[in-house]
Amino acid sequence: MQRLPSTAMKLSRKILHYNHHLHNRVPAIKPPCDVFINHRRIDTKRTISGLLYDHLSRFGLNPFLDSKNMKPGDRLFDTIDSAIAECRLGVAVFSRRYCDSYFCLHELSLIMETKKRVIPIFCDVKPSQLRVKDNGTCSTLELQRFERALEEAKYTVGLTFDSHKGDWSEFLTKATEAIVTNLIELEGETVRKNRKNFV
Repeated sequence: MQRLPSTAMKLSRKILHYNHHLHNRVPAIKPPCDVFINHRRIDTKRTISGLLYDHLSRFGLNPFLDSKNMKPGDRLFDTIDSAIAECRLGVAVFSRRYCDSYFCLHELSLIMETKKRVIPIFCDVKPSQLRVKDNGTCSTLELQRFERALEEAKYTVGLTFDSHKGDWSEFLTKATEAIVTNLIELEGETVRKNRKNFV
């Protein structure tokens, strides 16, 4: 178990560096979230998604999780669509009943259509088990949109987790490290792009 404290130290340094870099930039409008967590609420709110939200928050990041960020009176689609449009990174937590949810597939499609970087997390499910189901409530165009987004996510390198056998602490550290690494890379791309525009 010597590896875990070492990994935690590296992760802490990355987060401190990322936060320090953000605070020393020219002031900009801060997006409502760094990370949008797309998940099937009934499957993962009290487990992986909720724990990941809390873990990221403790590290000073600003994640968005519908059950934590929304309040009575918020317009569902407006709030979620706005959070996705303004976030820096998407985390899609796939679970067994993920594809049963119109909202999950809508969020995933929007994340993919806005070209956000996505980290898929396959929790108790294999990518090959995920399929869009035609239950008669969506148009053909909408089903095709959902299928495109799901296929793109399934073929993106992600993380897997077995909630019955896996080490929760180790997984949360690994997921947080992947998220922070991606945020740092995205920030670097933004800085390079801004420098290029000034030259």
